[in-house]
Amino acid sequence: MADFDRRMISPSFVEEALDCLKRAGKSTAPVLASLGLPPIIDQPISAERYGALWLAIAAEVDDEFFGMAARAMPHGSFTLLCHCVLHAKTLEQALRRALRFLTIVLEDPVGELVIRDGLAEIILTDKGEARSAFAYRTYWILLHGIACWLVGRRIAIRSVDFRCAEPKQGADYRLFFGAPVLFSRPVSRLVFDRTVLRLPIARTEQALKQFLRGAPANILLRYRYDAGLAAAMRRHLRQTPPADWGSFEHIAALMRKSPSTLRHRLHAEGQSFAAIKEEIRRDMAIELLSTRTMRVSDVATGLGFAEPSAFHRAFKTWTGQTPTQYRRAHATLQETDNRTSIA
Repeated sequence: MADFDRRMISPSFVEEALDCLKRAGKSTAPVLASLGLPPIIDQPISAERYGALWLAIAAEVDDEFFGMAARAMPHGSFTLLCHCVLHAKTLEQALRRALRFLTIVLEDPVGELVIRDGLAEIILTDKGEARSAFAYRTYWILLHGIACWLVGRRIAIRSVDFRCAEPKQGADYRLFFGAPVLFSRPVSRLVFDRTVLRLPIARTEQALKQFLRGAPANILLRYRYDAGLAAAMRRHLRQTPPADWGSFEHIAALMRKSPSTLRHRLHAEGQSFAAIKEEIRRDMAIELLSTRTMRVSDVATGLGFAEPSAFHRAFKTWTGQTPTQYRRAHATLQETDNRTSIA
């Protein structure tokens, strides 16, 4: 798929969003015209345009969930949700808070985090008949988008189940999630690896302000699977020892882009070379400290830090703990999990 296509939203998703206005007895033409969109959308539109459309529809009906839950999600709810999870210590804590918040606001469907067999599942249950695939997709976008932003990385989706029957645009759903998608299942659920639940949250109020200025377009674009050049850069860096990463100009040459073009394209995806390097170093550090017995100084060297002290400072910025504190805390959690499994 071309980078351009990855940034676009299918016309079928636009039509489903506009159905909210039609169900409320409102004309779609004024909203579309206000955004410079034609009366009939038969071509993909940009994530930015779709995000603006989402906000415009929400303002028109005072419901950020497109009128698809038992109760409306009033304007401003998404912002409050973000504040609710901002100061959680781990992703698991943030997700549990988010699910409670959404259940209180929406009432139905009800979301629950279930951990089993090495997987984390967000399970949605309905009190009545199955909702549309678009309703479940909207819930996943909100929850997954916030989760990815909180930990500063895309959380890979293992599979997605929909309780409803497959819509005619089922292929669009499979393409959007980039994971196995099944319809007509007993419940709707989103599945990912449980290991990410322990990732620390290290976002600030200022960072949240910037995030909200770009929402919801940024979560539609930034955290889509295999999203453009940023994903290609990540793949290259993960396959190369940090000491051999080289300069930005070197990476640009390998990717057959001019430095200015690559920088501009990354910025358009909401990414930067420095942020991607830091994200990969952080993930590698957490993995090495969690699963291996390497000395902290060797971990620092392997990650390309000139001095262990620089690694200590960076790791504390990422997680709020020193490498030694994190390793001890992780060992304690492992022991607790083992005792629970035995019991």
